[in-house]
Amino acid sequence: MLMSDCGSDYKDSRSSEGDGRNQLVDSTDIATAKLTLVVEEMNFCEEKIVLIRNCEFFQALYRSGMKECHQEEIHLSCLHAGGFLFMLDVFRGKSPAIDGDSLVQAIECAAYLQVASLTKYLIDLIDSDNCLLMFHSAAIFGLMDLYYAAAHFIRDMYPDLQEEVKVNLPAELVLFVEALRPSVLVAVGAHVTCGSGETVHAASRTVCYLDENLNEWRMLTDLPPEASTFMSGVTVFDNKLYIICGVQGVHKEVVQSCFCYSVDSNTWDHIVSPSQLRYNFSLVGVDGHLYAIGGEYDRTLMSSVEVYDIKAGQWEFAAHLPRPAAAAACTKTLSRIFVCLWRPTETTEIYEYVSRVDEWRLVTKLIRRQSYGHCIVGHTDNLYVIRNGPSDDFLRCMIDCFNLSSQQWTSLPGHFANSKGDLFTAVVRCDSVLTVNRSLTLEYVIGGKIWKTRRQMKGFPRSGSLWTFLLRLPKMTS
Repeated sequence: MLMSDCGSDYKDSRSSEGDGRNQLVDSTDIATAKLTLVVEEMNFCEEKIVLIRNCEFFQALYRSGMKECHQEEIHLSCLHAGGFLFMLDVFRGKSPAIDGDSLVQAIECAAYLQVASLTKYLIDLIDSDNCLLMFHSAAIFGLMDLYYAAAHFIRDMYPDLQEEVKVNLPAELVLFVEALRPSVLVAVGAHVTCGSGETVHAASRTVCYLDENLNEWRMLTDLPPEASTFMSGVTVFDNKLYIICGVQGVHKEVVQSCFCYSVDSNTWDHIVSPSQLRYNFSLVGVDGHLYAIGGEYDRTLMSSVEVYDIKAGQWEFAAHLPRPAAAAACTKTLSRIFVCLWRPTETTEIYEYVSRVDEWRLVTKLIRRQSYGHCIVGHTDNLYVIRNGPSDDFLRCMIDCFNLSSQQWTSLPGHFANSKGDLFTAVVRCDSVLTVNRSLTLEYVIGGKIWKTRRQMKGFPRSGSLWTFLLRLPKMTS
């Protein structure tokens, strides 16, 4: 976005000091100075350094040498006060409520001032009620990250939104959505190499996806011969599948090889292994990084956490978990990472990893009787903890919901039968959650404090542990 698109008279206001474009003007003063911003006749007095750190617009301004660099007051005539106030709340770590008008104004502000944190916040707010407005507004203001995120959300809910889309969106936006690839449910079982160059039956070493139109599981790709999905870290990020470490052979030797599968090229690539080899750990991807959380090595529980910078191709250690844990239930929502640490047999503690300060913070505790196992999924500001019932009723899956905004627990009514006695896996797609075990695949519509069964499909026909995730497949495959 050009700076001339917003502001009073920036276009022709360069001072004679404009040659130092790569350095902040009066950087010593900026560290402590405040700036008054006038938006729709409302005055906002903010620290310059906060604006510079969060807005590309102000970063460019204070490197430009323009006369506005030395002013104590700047008029932003192109913005609405509601959107600007919304942005400031996000800067302060608040979670501002949003309606139609404030949503459009916030998108306008994020686009004109180039505010990555506000854009990210808006992406996390996309739901079935606002996705069309998000998409259309992002198209108008050129906020491309939000534009693509909202378009993909609409594509994944297209059967439900198709009529509304065609009534409320311009034809070119409808065509764009329809050209996108929808996400599909993908699964892989826990399989190992035998350690001697031989592998278990080839048919079981495949990654499969659910063709929902035909209600059939179909093969996507074979696992690499050296890869193990037994006690490994498996996750999808940016439409790529990652398999990290794991074990192989009868003596459960740690697998050092790590792999990344690209859907678009249908190829597997090696990636560098963590500094601390591990198995039976949790793996989750957020903001361009993979987090390998806890696990075991040499039959010893670990609390260590390593972070893989996908762009740089490097691992580095992060803050340890509060205590050692293996196979801890883990999820992400609102671009935040949460992990369940279970103290058998009654107490579940949920911690959040706060990346900006590199620490784990206790969010809440849940005390419930259960027999074994956890699964946790996040949807908007709700965390759903799925657990097997107590020992006298362990074939039932019970679900409790923790709301991050209200800090309150509620129990979902009813129970979720699990005839095999195994905890199913679950993955969120838009406003639905897909649960999978060997018997069946169920789609539930998430309605806050209730899950409503929508449809039933075939279960994944493999025994043992199971990984499930979403991928956008090429048209030739789907």
